Amino acid sequence: MFTQPDADRKTAHFDTQAVHAGETRRKPYGALAMPIVQTSTYCFEDTAALVEHMRRKEDGLEPVRGEYGRYGNPTQEVVEHKLAALDGGEAALVFASGMAALTATLLTFLSAGDHYILTEDCYRKTRQFSLEFMRRIGVSCSVVCQGDYEALEAAITPQTRLILAESPTNPYLRVADLDRIAAIARRHDILTLIDATFATPYNLRPLEHGIDLVAHSATKYLGGHNDLLAGVLVGDTERIHAVRELNNMLGAVSDPHALYLLLRGLKTLSLRMARHNESGQRVAEFLETHPAVGRVWYPGLASHPDHAIAVQQMKGFGGVVSFEVDADMEGTSRFIDALTLPYMGPSLGGVESIVEQPALMSHFTLDEEERAAIGITGQLVRYAVGIEDADDIIADLAQALAKVHRAADAASEAHGKALASGRG
Repeated sequence: MFTQPDADRKTAHFDTQAVHAGETRRKPYGALAMPIVQTSTYCFEDTAALVEHMRRKEDGLEPVRGEYGRYGNPTQEVVEHKLAALDGGEAALVFASGMAALTATLLTFLSAGDHYILTEDCYRKTRQFSLEFMRRIGVSCSVVCQGDYEALEAAITPQTRLILAESPTNPYLRVADLDRIAAIARRHDILTLIDATFATPYNLRPLEHGIDLVAHSATKYLGGHNDLLAGVLVGDTERIHAVRELNNMLGAVSDPHALYLLLRGLKTLSLRMARHNESGQRVAEFLETHPAVGRVWYPGLASHPDHAIAVQQMKGFGGVVSFEVDADMEGTSRFIDALTLPYMGPSLGGVESIVEQPALMSHFTLDEEERAAIGITGQLVRYAVGIEDADDIIADLAQALAKVHRAADAASEAHGKALASGRG
Protein backbone atom coordinates (compact mmCIF):
# COMPACT_ATOMS: atom_id res chain seq x y z
CA MET A 1 0.00 0.00 0.00
CA PHE A 2 1.47 3.33 -1.10
CA THR A 3 -0.76 5.66 0.91
CA GLN A 4 -3.23 5.17 3.72
CA PRO A 5 -6.38 7.17 2.93
CA ASP A 6 -7.98 9.17 5.68
CA ALA A 7 -10.96 7.40 7.22
CA ASP A 8 -13.82 7.61 4.71
CA ARG A 9 -16.94 9.11 6.20
CA LYS A 10 -19.45 6.27 5.85
CA THR A 11 -22.25 8.73 6.50
CA ALA A 12 -21.07 11.20 3.85
CA HIS A 13 -23.32 11.81 0.87
CA PHE A 14 -22.38 10.43 -2.56
CA ASP A 15 -21.32 13.86 -3.85
CA THR A 16 -18.90 14.31 -0.94
CA GLN A 17 -17.47 10.82 -1.34
CA ALA A 18 -16.94 11.42 -5.05
CA VAL A 19 -14.67 14.35 -4.19
CA HIS A 20 -12.90 13.12 -1.05
CA ALA A 21 -13.19 9.33 -0.61
CA GLY A 22 -9.94 7.39 -0.86
CA GLU A 23 -7.69 10.42 -0.64
CA THR A 24 -5.34 11.55 2.10
CA ARG A 25 -5.83 15.02 3.47
CA ARG A 26 -2.14 15.81 3.01
CA LYS A 27 -0.78 14.98 -0.43
CA PRO A 28 2.82 15.00 -1.68
CA TYR A 29 4.39 18.44 -2.14
CA GLY A 30 1.30 20.13 -0.70
CA ALA A 31 -0.59 19.49 -3.95
CA LEU A 32 -4.38 19.73 -3.92
CA ALA A 33 -4.79 17.26 -6.80
CA MET A 34 -3.30 13.79 -6.44
CA PRO A 35 -0.03 13.88 -8.46
CA ILE A 36 0.66 11.48 -11.32
CA VAL A 37 3.41 9.07 -10.29
CA GLN A 38 4.79 8.42 -13.77
CA THR A 39 7.15 5.51 -13.13
CA SER A 40 7.32 1.83 -13.97
CA THR A 41 9.80 0.91 -11.23
CA TYR A 42 10.09 1.71 -7.52
CA CYS A 43 13.52 1.63 -5.87
CA PHE A 44 14.53 0.47 -2.36
CA GLU A 45 16.67 2.47 0.03
CA ASP A 46 18.70 -0.57 1.11
CA THR A 47 18.63 -4.37 1.39
CA ALA A 48 16.78 -4.27 4.72
CA ALA A 49 13.92 -2.32 3.12
CA LEU A 50 13.78 -4.80 0.25
CA VAL A 51 13.70 -7.83 2.56
CA GLU A 52 10.98 -6.26 4.71
CA HIS A 53 8.92 -5.59 1.59
CA MET A 54 9.28 -9.15 0.28
CA ARG A 55 8.47 -10.67 3.69
CA ARG A 56 5.25 -8.68 3.89
CA LYS A 57 4.27 -9.96 0.46
CA GLU A 58 5.12 -13.53 1.45
CA ASP A 59 2.95 -13.21 4.57
CA GLY A 60 0.03 -11.92 2.53
CA LEU A 61 0.24 -8.43 4.05
CA GLU A 62 -0.27 -5.21 2.15
CA PRO A 63 3.09 -3.76 1.07
CA VAL A 64 3.85 -0.33 2.47
CA ARG A 65 5.40 0.85 -0.79
CA GLY A 66 5.64 0.02 -4.46
CA GLU A 67 7.77 -2.48 -6.31
CA TYR A 68 6.78 -2.53 -9.98
CA GLY A 69 4.17 -0.59 -11.96
CA ARG A 70 2.20 -3.65 -13.00
CA TYR A 71 1.46 -4.37 -9.32
CA GLY A 72 0.18 -0.92 -8.43
CA ASN A 73 0.61 2.81 -8.43
CA PRO A 74 -0.19 5.54 -5.87
CA THR A 75 -2.75 7.14 -8.20
CA GLN A 76 -4.30 3.73 -8.78
CA GLU A 77 -4.75 3.18 -5.06
CA VAL A 78 -6.60 6.45 -4.61
CA VAL A 79 -8.90 5.66 -7.54
CA GLU A 80 -9.60 2.16 -6.19
CA HIS A 81 -10.42 3.40 -2.69
CA LYS A 82 -12.74 6.03 -4.13
CA LEU A 83 -14.54 3.58 -6.44
CA ALA A 84 -14.99 1.07 -3.63
CA ALA A 85 -16.58 3.78 -1.49
CA LEU A 86 -18.90 4.96 -4.27
CA ASP A 87 -20.14 1.43 -5.05
CA GLY A 88 -20.37 0.41 -1.39
CA GLY A 89 -17.76 -2.36 -1.68
CA GLU A 90 -14.84 -3.42 0.47
CA ALA A 91 -12.29 -3.16 -2.34
CA ALA A 92 -11.90 -2.26 -5.99
CA LEU A 93 -9.48 -3.05 -8.80
CA VAL A 94 -8.94 -0.93 -11.91
CA PHE A 95 -8.01 -2.33 -15.33
CA ALA A 96 -6.92 -1.10 -18.72
CA SER A 97 -10.52 -1.33 -20.02
CA GLY A 98 -13.99 -2.48 -19.10
CA MET A 99 -13.56 -5.66 -21.12
CA ALA A 100 -10.35 -6.39 -19.21
CA ALA A 101 -12.32 -6.18 -15.96
CA LEU A 102 -14.91 -8.68 -17.22
CA THR A 103 -12.51 -11.11 -18.87
CA ALA A 104 -10.08 -11.18 -15.93
CA THR A 105 -12.97 -11.83 -13.54
CA LEU A 106 -14.35 -14.70 -15.62
CA LEU A 107 -10.89 -16.23 -15.98
CA THR A 108 -10.34 -15.97 -12.22
CA PHE A 109 -13.48 -17.76 -11.12
CA LEU A 110 -14.11 -20.22 -13.98
CA SER A 111 -12.11 -23.28 -14.98
CA ALA A 112 -12.40 -26.05 -17.58
CA GLY A 113 -15.63 -27.98 -17.03
CA ASP A 114 -17.43 -25.04 -15.40
CA HIS A 115 -20.58 -23.41 -16.74
CA TYR A 116 -21.98 -19.90 -16.39
CA ILE A 117 -25.09 -18.03 -17.45
CA LEU A 118 -25.23 -14.82 -19.48
CA THR A 119 -28.37 -12.77 -20.04
CA GLU A 120 -29.07 -11.65 -23.60
CA ASP A 121 -29.12 -8.04 -24.85
CA CYS A 122 -25.59 -7.53 -23.58
CA TYR A 123 -22.49 -5.86 -24.96
CA ARG A 124 -21.52 -7.72 -28.12
CA LYS A 125 -17.89 -8.34 -27.10
CA THR A 126 -19.03 -9.81 -23.76
CA ARG A 127 -21.25 -12.23 -25.66
CA GLN A 128 -18.49 -13.03 -28.15
CA PHE A 129 -15.92 -13.70 -25.41
CA SER A 130 -18.40 -15.93 -23.57
CA LEU A 131 -19.56 -17.98 -26.54
CA GLU A 132 -16.30 -18.22 -28.46
CA PHE A 133 -13.18 -17.80 -26.33
CA MET A 134 -14.41 -19.37 -23.09
CA ARG A 135 -15.53 -22.47 -24.96
CA ARG A 136 -11.99 -22.85 -26.29
CA ILE A 137 -10.76 -23.33 -22.73
CA GLY A 138 -13.53 -25.73 -21.77
CA VAL A 139 -15.96 -23.33 -20.08
CA SER A 140 -19.55 -23.45 -21.35
CA CYS A 141 -22.03 -20.58 -21.31
CA SER A 142 -25.81 -20.47 -21.65
CA VAL A 143 -27.60 -17.34 -22.81
CA VAL A 144 -31.05 -16.78 -21.31
CA CYS A 145 -33.75 -14.26 -22.09
CA GLN A 146 -33.40 -10.99 -20.23
CA GLY A 147 -36.06 -10.77 -17.52
CA ASP A 148 -37.05 -14.45 -17.62
CA TYR A 149 -36.00 -15.52 -14.15
CA GLU A 150 -37.63 -18.93 -14.40
CA ALA A 151 -35.50 -19.63 -17.47
CA LEU A 152 -32.44 -18.33 -15.66
CA GLU A 153 -32.92 -20.72 -12.75
CA ALA A 154 -33.78 -23.58 -15.10
CA ALA A 155 -30.45 -23.05 -16.91
CA ILE A 156 -28.48 -23.74 -13.73
CA THR A 157 -26.61 -27.06 -13.71
CA PRO A 158 -24.35 -28.70 -11.10
CA GLN A 159 -21.44 -27.16 -13.01
CA THR A 160 -22.82 -23.59 -12.96
CA ARG A 161 -20.51 -21.25 -11.09
CA LEU A 162 -21.56 -17.74 -12.08
CA ILE A 163 -24.37 -15.52 -13.41
CA LEU A 164 -23.37 -12.50 -15.49
CA ALA A 165 -25.87 -9.78 -16.40
CA GLU A 166 -25.93 -6.13 -17.38
CA SER A 167 -28.24 -3.56 -15.84
CA PRO A 168 -29.23 -1.53 -17.75
CA THR A 169 -28.36 -3.52 -20.86
CA ASN A 170 -26.88 -2.44 -24.17
CA PRO A 171 -28.68 -1.30 -26.30
CA TYR A 172 -32.28 -1.83 -25.09
CA LEU A 173 -31.67 -0.68 -21.51
CA ARG A 174 -33.33 -3.68 -19.88
CA VAL A 175 -33.11 -3.48 -16.09
CA ALA A 176 -32.46 -6.65 -14.10
CA ASP A 177 -34.28 -7.48 -10.88
CA LEU A 178 -31.07 -7.67 -8.86
CA ASP A 179 -32.75 -8.90 -5.66
CA ARG A 180 -34.26 -11.79 -7.57
CA ILE A 181 -30.99 -12.70 -9.29
CA ALA A 182 -29.17 -12.58 -5.96
CA ALA A 183 -31.80 -14.83 -4.34
CA ILE A 184 -31.53 -17.39 -7.15
CA ALA A 185 -27.75 -17.37 -6.89
CA ARG A 186 -27.82 -17.83 -3.12
CA ARG A 187 -30.10 -20.87 -3.44
CA HIS A 188 -27.56 -22.52 -5.72
CA ASP A 189 -24.34 -21.11 -4.19
CA ILE A 190 -23.44 -19.26 -7.38
CA LEU A 191 -21.38 -16.10 -7.84
CA THR A 192 -23.11 -13.04 -9.33
CA LEU A 193 -21.47 -10.39 -11.50
CA ILE A 194 -23.32 -7.31 -12.78
CA ASP A 195 -22.01 -4.92 -15.42
CA ALA A 196 -23.54 -1.61 -14.29
CA THR A 197 -21.71 0.66 -16.75
CA PHE A 198 -24.88 2.36 -18.00
CA ALA A 199 -26.10 3.09 -14.46
CA THR A 200 -22.91 4.06 -12.58
CA PRO A 201 -22.89 3.92 -8.76
CA TYR A 202 -24.77 7.22 -8.79
CA ASN A 203 -27.92 5.54 -10.15
CA LEU A 204 -27.52 1.92 -9.03
CA ARG A 205 -25.44 0.03 -6.43
CA PRO A 206 -25.83 -3.69 -7.16
CA LEU A 207 -23.87 -4.76 -4.06
CA GLU A 208 -26.66 -3.34 -1.91
CA HIS A 209 -29.04 -5.82 -3.58
CA GLY A 210 -26.95 -8.86 -2.67
CA ILE A 211 -24.85 -9.02 -5.84
CA ASP A 212 -21.27 -10.24 -5.28
CA LEU A 213 -19.31 -8.25 -7.84
CA VAL A 214 -20.02 -5.18 -9.96
CA ALA A 215 -18.04 -4.10 -13.03
CA HIS A 216 -17.95 -0.86 -14.99
CA SER A 217 -16.34 0.35 -18.14
CA ALA A 218 -14.81 3.45 -16.57
CA THR A 219 -14.18 4.67 -20.11
CA LYS A 220 -17.81 5.78 -20.11
CA TYR A 221 -19.56 7.80 -17.38
CA LEU A 222 -16.95 7.35 -14.64
CA GLY A 223 -14.24 9.03 -16.70
CA GLY A 224 -16.86 11.16 -18.40
CA HIS A 225 -14.77 13.07 -20.92
CA ASN A 226 -14.13 10.59 -23.77
CA ASP A 227 -10.38 10.76 -23.15
CA LEU A 228 -9.39 7.55 -21.36
CA LEU A 229 -9.77 3.77 -21.33
CA ALA A 230 -10.27 1.98 -18.01
CA GLY A 231 -12.38 -0.63 -16.24
CA VAL A 232 -13.17 -1.42 -12.62
CA LEU A 233 -14.35 -4.33 -10.51
CA VAL A 234 -15.79 -3.79 -7.02
CA GLY A 235 -16.63 -6.37 -4.36
CA ASP A 236 -15.36 -7.97 -1.18
CA THR A 237 -11.67 -7.95 -0.31
CA GLU A 238 -11.06 -11.68 -0.82
CA ARG A 239 -12.53 -11.87 -4.32
CA ILE A 240 -10.91 -8.64 -5.48
CA HIS A 241 -7.55 -9.93 -4.21
CA ALA A 242 -7.99 -13.14 -6.24
CA VAL A 243 -8.66 -11.16 -9.42
CA ARG A 244 -5.74 -8.84 -8.66
CA GLU A 245 -3.37 -11.80 -8.37
CA LEU A 246 -4.39 -13.02 -11.84
CA ASN A 247 -4.27 -9.57 -13.36
CA ASN A 248 -0.72 -9.16 -12.06
CA MET A 249 0.09 -11.92 -14.55
CA LEU A 250 -2.28 -10.85 -17.33
CA GLY A 251 -0.98 -7.29 -17.16
CA ALA A 252 -4.24 -5.52 -18.08
CA VAL A 253 -3.28 -2.53 -15.97
CA SER A 254 -4.15 1.12 -16.46
CA ASP A 255 -1.39 3.67 -16.88
CA PRO A 256 -0.85 6.49 -14.33
CA HIS A 257 -2.03 9.25 -16.64
CA ALA A 258 -5.32 7.50 -17.45
CA LEU A 259 -5.82 6.91 -13.72
CA TYR A 260 -5.26 10.61 -13.04
CA LEU A 261 -7.90 11.47 -15.66
CA LEU A 262 -10.29 8.94 -14.13
CA LEU A 263 -9.75 10.42 -10.67
CA ARG A 264 -10.54 13.86 -12.06
CA GLY A 265 -13.68 12.57 -13.76
CA LEU A 266 -14.99 10.87 -10.63
CA LYS A 267 -15.00 14.15 -8.72
CA THR A 268 -17.75 15.53 -10.99
CA LEU A 269 -19.65 12.25 -11.46
CA SER A 270 -22.70 13.27 -9.43
CA LEU A 271 -23.01 16.62 -11.24
CA ARG A 272 -22.72 15.04 -14.67
CA MET A 273 -25.06 12.15 -13.91
CA ALA A 274 -27.75 14.49 -12.64
CA ARG A 275 -27.62 16.28 -16.03
CA HIS A 276 -27.52 13.00 -17.98
CA ASN A 277 -30.55 11.74 -16.04
CA GLU A 278 -32.55 14.91 -16.54
CA SER A 279 -31.73 15.32 -20.22
CA GLY A 280 -32.11 11.61 -20.98
CA GLN A 281 -35.64 11.65 -19.55
CA ARG A 282 -36.60 14.76 -21.53
CA VAL A 283 -35.19 13.39 -24.78
CA ALA A 284 -36.95 10.04 -24.30
CA GLU A 285 -40.29 11.75 -23.63
CA PHE A 286 -39.87 13.94 -26.71
CA LEU A 287 -39.01 11.00 -28.95
CA GLU A 288 -41.90 8.88 -27.69
CA THR A 289 -44.44 11.42 -28.92
CA HIS A 290 -42.82 12.13 -32.29
CA PRO A 291 -44.64 10.72 -35.36
CA ALA A 292 -41.36 9.79 -37.08
CA VAL A 293 -40.27 7.54 -34.19
CA GLY A 294 -41.57 3.99 -33.97
CA ARG A 295 -40.54 2.98 -30.47
CA VAL A 296 -38.36 4.27 -27.63
CA TRP A 297 -36.45 2.26 -25.02
CA TYR A 298 -35.67 4.19 -21.85
CA PRO A 299 -36.24 2.88 -18.29
CA GLY A 300 -37.71 6.20 -17.21
CA LEU A 301 -40.68 5.74 -19.55
CA ALA A 302 -43.77 3.87 -18.36
CA SER A 303 -43.75 2.06 -21.72
CA HIS A 304 -40.41 0.38 -20.98
CA PRO A 305 -40.84 -3.30 -20.00
CA ASP A 306 -38.72 -2.85 -16.86
CA HIS A 307 -39.97 0.57 -15.78
CA ALA A 308 -41.41 -0.68 -12.49
CA ILE A 309 -38.22 -2.42 -11.32
CA ALA A 310 -36.11 0.51 -12.57
CA VAL A 311 -38.12 2.93 -10.42
CA GLN A 312 -37.58 0.66 -7.40
CA GLN A 313 -33.84 0.21 -7.86
CA MET A 314 -32.48 3.27 -9.63
CA LYS A 315 -32.00 6.88 -8.60
CA GLY A 316 -32.10 7.99 -12.22
CA PHE A 317 -32.11 6.34 -15.63
CA GLY A 318 -28.98 7.66 -17.33
CA GLY A 319 -28.27 9.38 -20.60
CA VAL A 320 -28.62 6.58 -23.16
CA VAL A 321 -31.85 6.53 -25.18
CA SER A 322 -32.44 3.88 -27.84
CA PHE A 323 -35.19 4.24 -30.42
CA GLU A 324 -36.33 3.12 -33.84
CA VAL A 325 -36.89 5.64 -36.58
CA ASP A 326 -40.02 5.11 -38.68
CA ALA A 327 -37.97 4.52 -41.82
CA ASP A 328 -35.81 1.87 -43.47
CA MET A 329 -32.07 1.50 -42.80
CA GLU A 330 -31.14 4.10 -45.40
CA GLY A 331 -33.70 6.55 -44.05
CA THR A 332 -32.34 6.04 -40.54
CA SER A 333 -28.85 6.80 -41.82
CA ARG A 334 -30.15 10.00 -43.42
CA PHE A 335 -31.68 10.99 -40.09
CA ILE A 336 -28.35 10.47 -38.30
CA ASP A 337 -26.50 12.41 -41.00
CA ALA A 338 -28.97 15.28 -40.57
CA LEU A 339 -28.10 15.67 -36.89
CA THR A 340 -25.73 18.56 -36.23
CA LEU A 341 -25.02 18.32 -32.48
CA PRO A 342 -23.91 14.76 -31.60
CA TYR A 343 -20.79 13.07 -32.90
CA MET A 344 -21.17 9.75 -34.68
CA GLY A 345 -19.20 7.17 -32.73
CA PRO A 346 -19.29 3.91 -30.77
CA SER A 347 -19.02 5.04 -27.15
CA LEU A 348 -21.12 6.84 -24.54
CA GLY A 349 -21.04 8.51 -21.15
CA GLY A 350 -18.97 11.58 -21.98
CA VAL A 351 -19.83 15.26 -21.91
CA GLU A 352 -20.39 15.25 -25.68
CA SER A 353 -23.47 13.59 -27.15
CA ILE A 354 -22.70 10.58 -29.34
CA VAL A 355 -25.05 8.80 -31.74
CA GLU A 356 -24.76 5.50 -33.58
CA GLN A 357 -26.75 3.19 -35.82
CA PRO A 358 -25.77 -0.19 -34.31
CA ALA A 359 -26.46 -2.13 -37.51
CA LEU A 360 -23.76 -0.10 -39.26
CA MET A 361 -21.30 0.23 -36.38
CA SER A 362 -21.12 -2.23 -33.49
CA HIS A 363 -22.89 -4.96 -35.52
CA PHE A 364 -21.65 -4.09 -39.01
CA THR A 365 -19.94 -7.45 -39.57
CA LEU A 366 -23.20 -9.37 -39.02
CA ASP A 367 -25.62 -10.02 -41.84
CA GLU A 368 -29.30 -9.05 -41.58
CA GLU A 369 -30.37 -12.49 -40.32
CA GLU A 370 -27.67 -12.53 -37.61
CA ARG A 371 -28.63 -9.04 -36.48
CA ALA A 372 -32.30 -9.97 -36.36
CA ALA A 373 -31.49 -12.97 -34.16
CA ILE A 374 -30.17 -10.65 -31.44
CA GLY A 375 -32.74 -7.90 -31.99
CA ILE A 376 -30.66 -5.34 -33.88
CA THR A 377 -32.73 -3.69 -36.61
CA GLY A 378 -31.61 -1.30 -39.29
CA GLN A 379 -33.90 1.37 -37.84
CA LEU A 380 -32.36 1.23 -34.35
CA VAL A 381 -30.54 4.32 -33.09
CA ARG A 382 -28.60 4.59 -29.83
CA TYR A 383 -28.28 8.19 -28.68
CA ALA A 384 -25.92 8.85 -25.75
CA VAL A 385 -27.07 12.19 -24.41
CA GLY A 386 -24.21 14.42 -23.28
CA ILE A 387 -24.35 17.39 -20.93
CA GLU A 388 -25.30 19.96 -23.58
CA ASP A 389 -28.50 21.92 -23.02
CA ALA A 390 -31.45 19.58 -23.42
CA ASP A 391 -33.39 22.16 -25.44
CA ASP A 392 -30.59 22.23 -28.01
CA ILE A 393 -30.45 18.43 -28.18
CA ILE A 394 -34.22 18.17 -28.68
CA ALA A 395 -34.27 20.95 -31.29
CA ASP A 396 -31.58 19.15 -33.26
CA LEU A 397 -33.46 15.85 -33.05
CA ALA A 398 -36.65 17.60 -34.15
CA GLN A 399 -35.12 19.10 -37.28
CA ALA A 400 -33.53 15.81 -38.31
CA LEU A 401 -36.72 13.82 -37.68
CA ALA A 402 -38.75 16.39 -39.61
CA LYS A 403 -36.67 15.61 -42.69
CA VAL A 404 -37.37 11.89 -42.29
CA HIS A 405 -41.07 12.59 -41.74
CA ARG A 406 -41.30 14.85 -44.82
CA ALA A 407 -39.47 12.27 -46.91
CA ALA A 408 -41.88 9.56 -45.76
CA ASP A 409 -44.89 11.78 -46.53
CA ALA A 410 -43.51 12.58 -49.98
CA ALA A 411 -42.92 8.91 -50.71
CA SER A 412 -46.42 8.05 -49.56
CA GLU A 413 -47.92 10.81 -51.68
CA ALA A 414 -45.99 9.66 -54.74
CA HIS A 415 -47.12 6.09 -54.18
CA GLY A 416 -50.72 7.22 -53.84
CA LYS A 417 -50.57 9.16 -57.11
CA ALA A 418 -49.04 6.17 -58.84
CA LEU A 419 -51.87 3.95 -57.63
CA ALA A 420 -54.46 6.50 -58.69
CA SER A 421 -53.02 6.68 -62.19
CA GLY A 422 -52.91 2.90 -62.49
CA ARG A 423 -49.13 2.68 -62.49
CA GLY A 424 -48.84 1.21 -58.95
